[in-house]
Amino acid sequence: MKQEVQKSAPAGAVYGLGLIGAAVYFIAHAASFWMGVLGFLKAIVWPAFLVYEAFKYMAM
Repeated sequence: MKQEVQKSAPAGAVYGLGLIGAAVYFIAHAASFWMGVLGFLKAIVWPAFLVYEAFKYMAM
């Protein structure tokens, strides 16, 4: 039997903790229910915002 080793587990844990932290941050700052929903959606894609800002900073 071939054993499969999952090599991306630490990255998944970091993303999961980041997702929870971003969701708490965005939802805590929401003024209404729909802003909270938007905050949760933003929390799902927070790495894209991070990479975009990093590339914008490095392009200067």
